[in-house]
Amino acid sequence: MKPEENKFADVPLRVKTWVYIIIVFALGISHPLAMKLFVSWISFQCFFEFLRLFKINSNRVLPSLFVGTAQFFLLYFITIDNYFMFSSALTIIVLLYFLLLKTALKQLYGVFIALLVCLFAFPHLSFIRETSSGLNSIIFVVVVTELNDVFQYLMGKFFGKHKITPTISPNKTLEGFIGGVFLTVILSNLLGFFLLKTDIFVNTIIGMILGIFGFFGDVLMSYLKRKAEIKDTGTLLPGHGGLLDRMDSLIFNAPIFFWILSLLLKN
Repeated sequence: MKPEENKFADVPLRVKTWVYIIIVFALGISHPLAMKLFVSWISFQCFFEFLRLFKINSNRVLPSLFVGTAQFFLLYFITIDNYFMFSSALTIIVLLYFLLLKTALKQLYGVFIALLVCLFAFPHLSFIRETSSGLNSIIFVVVVTELNDVFQYLMGKFFGKHKITPTISPNKTLEGFIGGVFLTVILSNLLGFFLLKTDIFVNTIIGMILGIFGFFGDVLMSYLKRKAEIKDTGTLLPGHGGLLDRMDSLIFNAPIFFWILSLLLKN
C-alpha cells in the first residue's frame, strides 16, 4: 500500500487515546481543587518533557516535581492578583538551580521558555475554572481548542495540498488551517450558545481567535521540536506523543481566553 493510501492508519490509535484523555479531563475539571491538582500535574509532566526536549541531561524528575508541587501551592494559597509576582520568584529560583548545575546558555533559554509555559500559560486554565461560569468556560475553551487541532488535522488529511509551514511542520497545509478554523467557528457558535450564552458575533470572534492562536501554539512547539530534532516530546499519549504535544495549542489560547475574550462573556 502506498503511503498516501494509508494516511489514516494512525486514526484508530489516536481515537482510543482520546477516550482516556476525555476521562482524565472530566475528572480534572470536576471540582476547583481537582482542577488545581490537574494543572499542577500538567506543569510537572510538561516541564519534564521540556527538559527532555532541550536535552537537559541532569536529573529531570526532581526539578519537574518541584515545579509541579510549587505550582499547586501557588494556585491554592495565592490569589491571581499576587500569583504572577510569586511565580516570577519561582522562575528565578529554578533558573538559578540550573545555572548552578552549569547548564549551557542555550539550554537555559529553553528552561526559561518551559517555565513561561508551565508557570504562566497553563495556570490560566485554573483561573478560568475559578470564574463564575468556570465549569462551562473551561469545557468551552479546551473542547474548542482541542477539536480545532482535530479539525485542522482531518482537513489537512482530506484536502491538504499547499504547505503552510514547510520548514517547521511540513504536514500542515493551508487547506487544513482554513478548514479547521472554519469548523472551529461553527463549533464555537454551537458550544457558545449553550455553555456561554453568548451571541453569534461573540462566538464567531472567539472561534476565529482560538482557531488561529491554537495553530500558532502548535507551530511554536513544532519549531522547538524541529530545532531539537525530535518528533514528539514524549510517549505518554499513544498516537499523539507527549502531553506537551497535546497541550501546545493551549499555550496562547488559555491566557487569551481568560484575559481578553472573557471580557465579552456575560459572567
